[in-house]
Amino acid sequence: MLDFRKIELSDKEWINSLLKKSDFMGCEYSFANNFAWHRLYETKICRYKDFYISCSDKYGLRFTYPAGEGDRKELFITLRKYAEERNSPLLISSVLPENIALFEEYFPGEFTVSNDKADFDYIYLAENLRSLKGKKYHGKRNHLNRFYENNWMYKSLTDADFDDCIAFAAKSYNDNNSYDSESSVAEQFAINTFFNYYNELNLMGGVLRVDGKIAGFTIGSRINSDTMDTHIEKAESGINGAYTAIMNEFAKDASVGFTYINREEDMGIEGLRKSKRSYCPEFQIVKNVVAFK
Repeated sequence: MLDFRKIELSDKEWINSLLKKSDFMGCEYSFANNFAWHRLYETKICRYKDFYISCSDKYGLRFTYPAGEGDRKELFITLRKYAEERNSPLLISSVLPENIALFEEYFPGEFTVSNDKADFDYIYLAENLRSLKGKKYHGKRNHLNRFYENNWMYKSLTDADFDDCIAFAAKSYNDNNSYDSESSVAEQFAINTFFNYYNELNLMGGVLRVDGKIAGFTIGSRINSDTMDTHIEKAESGINGAYTAIMNEFAKDASVGFTYINREEDMGIEGLRKSKRSYCPEFQIVKNVVAFK
């Protein structure tokens, strides 16, 4: 039986235990992200045997490829029945290329596969973002040098910084007149959730100041055995190099011991895509959507 409901903080232990079994590095396989961003797509979750399932029906019924272990054929049949009972085709997102073979084995000719590059996560070698060495990062080092001309400081995020960071994010939201942007409203909700449950979600963060005032902050967490995820990154666009500085300082501070850093998707926003590509990703996670006929 599938009993979908709103995600709660009390779900953290069992969800993390099932996420650990799959060890996926996509940003959607993070309890912190699922908890903070559920409002954007009105996501609901449930446990089915040893699988963790999240589902949104905001724009049609869609399941994220479940994490966990067990009989996946039986699981997909159960999900298909659930969808059919609601007069909806079964859509499963975040299907990795190597997992398409499972559907071909279990349901040959019964589905189609598509994807959208706007959904692909950008994955970087952590050492590259820590060091910014080599010709390909020459421009980034120039940005840092401009930033270093300021009276600046960086520190790991603590409770004492929360109010300043929340105010900084709110000012950015207001200055950009983001009230009518559904994603911006959801982001503000997520930011407040991250700060309200910072310790409970086992988050890491950093704050950047210039002349004592907030110039940027970032929040991330471990996503799997070798990858940390950057959930939120905000910086003062009027300060040359502030974005590069908060990224680099946080990488040096928090990513030691990790092989990769996931900086998430670009959502099809050209400026964001250009920025993420400029940091020279090692690869992107191809996320397919399997649609049953």
